[in-house]
Amino acid sequence: MLIRDVMTEHVTMVNPDASIFDIARLMRDGDIGAVPVVADDRLIGIVTDRDIVVRALADAHFKFGIKARSVMSERMLYCFADQKVDDVLDNMGEMQVRRMPVVDRDKRLVGMVSIGDLAGKAPLSKAGDSLNRISWPASH
Repeated sequence: MLIRDVMTEHVTMVNPDASIFDIARLMRDGDIGAVPVVADDRLIGIVTDRDIVVRALADAHFKFGIKARSVMSERMLYCFADQKVDDVLDNMGEMQVRRMPVVDRDKRLVGMVSIGDLAGKAPLSKAGDSLNRISWPASH
């Protein structure tokens, strides 16, 4: 089974000039914790609820009008729509992430996939192993 078979296709996304207030409202209203940042049809970053708190609100130099480009994570994990579910589960477990943007081979955003999306489609032992690794504290 491939990621395209289990991913969420309709993804809330923003451009790099979106304000963190607008992004926070999107997160609240959509009950989501991460919003991909897209420019010229290409995935360029992701803003998580944690990014807003740590990189904006907790910053001593916080100011109104902060944009997505200032708080987004540019180095992010993503997967391809044509990857196998088992491979992505392994990667999510290894990298300890609960969700990933899904792109096509031209890096155009085509969806999002979460551990929950995968848990119902992969063998139970495989999904459980990945969730266990995601939840386990990372060794430093």
